[in-house]
Amino acid sequence: MHKSILITGCSSGIGLDAARAMRDRGWRVFASCRQQADCDRLQDEGFDSPRIDYADEHSITSGLAEVLQATGGTLDALFNNGAHGLPGAVEDLATQGLREIFETNVFGWHELTRQVLPVMRAQGNGRIVQNSSILGLVSFPWRGAYVATKFAIEGLTDTLRVELLDTDIKVALIEPGPVTSKFRENAIPHFERFIDWQNSPFRPLYEKKLLKRLYESTGPDQFELPASAVTAKLIHACESPRPRPRYYVTTPTHVAGVLRRILTTRAIDRILARLK
Repeated sequence: MHKSILITGCSSGIGLDAARAMRDRGWRVFASCRQQADCDRLQDEGFDSPRIDYADEHSITSGLAEVLQATGGTLDALFNNGAHGLPGAVEDLATQGLREIFETNVFGWHELTRQVLPVMRAQGNGRIVQNSSILGLVSFPWRGAYVATKFAIEGLTDTLRVELLDTDIKVALIEPGPVTSKFRENAIPHFERFIDWQNSPFRPLYEKKLLKRLYESTGPDQFELPASAVTAKLIHACESPRPRPRYYVTTPTHVAGVLRRILTTRAIDRILARLK
């Protein structure tokens, strides 16, 4: 029998690359998307593609039920990946925007994970892999909402891993840095809805830096890696007998991990302030 994996956020980028690569390795892949049109496209590509929108608890339950019906009630691995950004200064961040990004990036992940865990307990094993970020390690300016969600995921995942040490359910975090995806473009509607930058005390900085970075594609970032770099870590997390608790992906992530261990908070603040 093929091992099975449910991957969220498969319309493009990391999720799509992971789905294709895991299928090529013999896994039965359930490649979920938030929008039905993307699910239809992946079904045309031969995938099982249940619709799962993290902000819609009913879709989480129905999407997982679709997976379990197809597998006879088992699931070997879950890769929580789907998420979105909300760039802007914390001072300008509408509270409703923060609620909504937590609904997708944290609460939806938590709900799906909670529904999957009884399945893995019943079968006696499983893998839960969380796609975190370099922003789960350090706080970049203008990324406060996303940073907050990733810090929350880091804490929940670390705790869950410890709580499951006496089981054969393995829990791992992947920490990408700059990776090729549509993350920037997908953040634009959330920025336009929730950030009133025109009336912000930071308006000159928005005009000088953030707006250009958000709306103008300037090619790959320095140290940017393709989505396949994340997939390589996912493969190890799902197939190794001893998966690592954390997988750093890009050079900036490795650097951030080291700096967090050796520098004071004030020193890190001074370094990150240069990114404003």
